[in-house]
Amino acid sequence: MTKELPTYGGQAVIEGVMMRGSNTCAIAVRSPDNSIEIKTEELGSLYRSPISKTPFIRGLFVLWDAMVLGIRALTFSANVQTGEDEKIEGKELAFTLILSLSMGIGLFFLLPAGIAQLAENYMGLGHIASNLIEGIIRLVLLIGYMWGIGKMDEIERVLGYHGAEHKTINAYEAGADLNVDVVKEYPREHARCGTAFLFTVVVFSIILFSLIGELTLAGRFISRILLIPLLASLAYEYIRMTSRMKSPVLAKIFAAPNLALQKLTTREPDDKMLEISIAAFNAMYQHEEQETASETDMETIPEAT
Repeated sequence: MTKELPTYGGQAVIEGVMMRGSNTCAIAVRSPDNSIEIKTEELGSLYRSPISKTPFIRGLFVLWDAMVLGIRALTFSANVQTGEDEKIEGKELAFTLILSLSMGIGLFFLLPAGIAQLAENYMGLGHIASNLIEGIIRLVLLIGYMWGIGKMDEIERVLGYHGAEHKTINAYEAGADLNVDVVKEYPREHARCGTAFLFTVVVFSIILFSLIGELTLAGRFISRILLIPLLASLAYEYIRMTSRMKSPVLAKIFAAPNLALQKLTTREPDDKMLEISIAAFNAMYQHEEQETASETDMETIPEAT
């Protein structure tokens, strides 16, 4: 029986890459003097708890994980570039998360819902047609946003590191050697990408919201906000399912739209970007292997008599 590989993930940051394992997070960043700075830290006990492995609950956990770790990783990468030592913790971190979530919900959920409700009221549309219009608007906004930020010079480099992160994980999952010449040959798209998660949330929102009857504008807004956790959970489980399909043909078919959208959120990385991504992965992986070895050693120590 083939051993199931861990589901490693990551994120691009400013001139660097963050890699997250089961117990460890590692960030590698290219400093202004061209050296590589690496920060490795253990993840909290919540990452080892049963809740992180419970279907339809773990999706919310992953979303929170991505936001909290992402902000900390971005802060570290910015500090490397500026030489400062700023930290976002406590109330400041909570405020940043709430502000980011509020802006995202307002732009991608409430704005399309409001426009669709107006179309329903003034054009006499049924709620199914109205929800379809809402979903199309939401998808157009998402794609437009990704396309727009991808045109910014600073973001172009971040997207290159995003591609490097995907290539590194693809190479690891294929059992390849993690060196630049090998890793560069792997695709820059990956089925478990956050882009895939967002796209799946949008598609599922069309289906889920269409099952709800006619609502007032206030009811529409409230339902969209309350159902976001359910959408996140469903999207996560769907992506997890498609990435683990035994049939390569079926997996490719189901993942095709998500992978296509990643053309907007990744760029082909250069060798230095790949070097950073590999360094982050190796730091994370080595730390996890050491932890596993330590736990094994502890288990073999005989009990005192």
